[in-house]
Amino acid sequence: MRYDLSSEITLEMIPERYYQATDMIEGLRQARFEKLKTNIYKNQREGSVFVANRIAALIREKGRTGDVCLLGLSGGTSPLAVYEELVRMHREEGLSFAHVHVLNVAEFFPIYDDKRHSNGKLLRDHLIDKVDVKPENFITPDSSVNRGNVYDYCHRYEQLIEQHGGLDLVLLSVGLVGNIAYNEPGSQAGSLTRLMLLDHESRRDLKRFYSSPAEVPDSAVTIGLSTIQKAKEVVLVAWGENKSEIIKEIVQGKVDDNVPASFLQLHKNAVAVLDLGAAEHLTRISQPWLVGSCEWTNKLIRRAIVWLCGQTGKPILKLTNKDYNQHGLDELLSLYGSAYDVNIRIFNDLQHTIPGWPGGNPDADASNRPERALPYPKRALVFSPHPDDDVISMGGTLQRLVDQKHEVHVAYQTSGNIAVGDEEIIRSISLFRHLNEEWNAQPGSLRGKCDEILHFLSLDKQSGDKDSADVLFMKGQLRREEARSACRYVGIQAENVHFLALPFYETGRIQKGKLSEKDIAKIISLLQEIEPHQIYLAGDLADPHGTHKVCLDAALAAIHELRDELWMKDCRIWMYRGAWAEWEIDHIEMAVPISPEELRKKRNSILRHQSQMESAPFLGNDERLFWQRAEDRNRATADLYRSLGLASYEAIEAFVEYKPL
Repeated sequence: MRYDLSSEITLEMIPERYYQATDMIEGLRQARFEKLKTNIYKNQREGSVFVANRIAALIREKGRTGDVCLLGLSGGTSPLAVYEELVRMHREEGLSFAHVHVLNVAEFFPIYDDKRHSNGKLLRDHLIDKVDVKPENFITPDSSVNRGNVYDYCHRYEQLIEQHGGLDLVLLSVGLVGNIAYNEPGSQAGSLTRLMLLDHESRRDLKRFYSSPAEVPDSAVTIGLSTIQKAKEVVLVAWGENKSEIIKEIVQGKVDDNVPASFLQLHKNAVAVLDLGAAEHLTRISQPWLVGSCEWTNKLIRRAIVWLCGQTGKPILKLTNKDYNQHGLDELLSLYGSAYDVNIRIFNDLQHTIPGWPGGNPDADASNRPERALPYPKRALVFSPHPDDDVISMGGTLQRLVDQKHEVHVAYQTSGNIAVGDEEIIRSISLFRHLNEEWNAQPGSLRGKCDEILHFLSLDKQSGDKDSADVLFMKGQLRREEARSACRYVGIQAENVHFLALPFYETGRIQKGKLSEKDIAKIISLLQEIEPHQIYLAGDLADPHGTHKVCLDAALAAIHELRDELWMKDCRIWMYRGAWAEWEIDHIEMAVPISPEELRKKRNSILRHQSQMESAPFLGNDERLFWQRAEDRNRATADLYRSLGLASYEAIEAFVEYKPL
């Protein structure tokens, strides 16, 4: 089975020559806006293999000369595929780490020798314990480092690096604020190993690894920018579109202590290794017409015209030949004759993305619409990673599908049980107990179970503890009932609401299991039962918590397995976005307009998920509530369409079609 199909999604097939130069002159032209050497690969796997091969070559070279190889390695999730490839090379190709010393470049403080999240534990789990690095050659802060000796320890850390002749190679990931190791914004170029207070945004980003905000560390021991600059080689890795904006600042912006990774521009042997997602805002990928001749596709033309509208402040139909010539788009004029011809083409292209009937209108010509008219009514299956993503992301479209008499099913892929605060359960249990007392019910299993759960949550449970099976069950049931309530409000039949409870999620902890055939088998079974004409998936390639991506991979794997089924030939697959971002307008293939009344109903359906309001444990970095994020995003999409000269709507929900490989 294919477990990683989401990594193969490219919203537009970027010509390889845009990121893999055919010759030196072409490479210089591509990188004309870039101040840090940058290698771009099609996906994370290819980039990680390149980095692993570079590290392996260094290890082998040092082995031949008999020298110690000192590697500075990062925690975080970005380098994990590199470590996985190094482990494979050790097992299958005999790559030896016997003469390698590994230095942990950053560790959270205070330091604990237990099972909680740490960079040292991550490095041990994914690399150190799987290869032949000698235990004494893994250099990392441990619990002996405390407030009283941390400054002396940091000084010794620097001395140890110097005694080894300096770092041969440092592998770094980058945070959302441009921090490397844990050199936070404001770090100075001359900084050495030290104790660093974590930036507010960095702590927010770490919340996903801890069961409560109180557990998130507020400081870290980190090597300094000067330490990094003195390394013989530095490799910065970044994957996914959630890193793309900060990568543009690092690679194309000015050296700025507010973006510590930008200091890598000054290193004589540093390289950024990216996948296409992380590189999407670099000029050679996002505006290739500014670096050379383009291979003009419909999507690229649309992107260029939308960009030109932003540069000029004009709607599409008011753009002139002069606007094209002044902004590097004269190539389009030579291809299509005039600004008018290009303008009309793109205006019509965008206009045709807007359907009043997302399921297809049986009484209208659908030749220029994103969805076919027939069959009608359609069976639509909406996959929702958590029990509220359906209404948050496509609540207006969901309502319209129901109102237009399509047979709508919703499949909740996970229970979402860890995203329920303890207080929600304490309140519910207290209600059950008081009802039990009011109705003079005899003491029995329910009352005893209530007392047991209340005691656990109120007295026994400590910060970081896993919930008991009963508590997880109750939290899961609470989210199920909220989902059922929202579906009733929308008008979805009770028998069309499906709870898959995919096994990968049911660990009771933030750290989830791996996707397996058991997960995919559940989805295959549901698809075969319903045989939908439409499938809606959460296409959150930038999901900061990871669950959406795993759920997407699970659904895509099931679809891949069923791709030859007869009903699949007549099935359209639409990807929506979750709470974090919207599709770029040049990728949108279906834009469903939402009226003020429909937007109000969407808000009400989101509000049925009461446990996910202010007290939800994982609201993410955005302090707005989910309904506020959804409305702001949907209104912003409508405003963008209006600014381009199209019809003015209250809000718009956007979708991109997925075509099975």
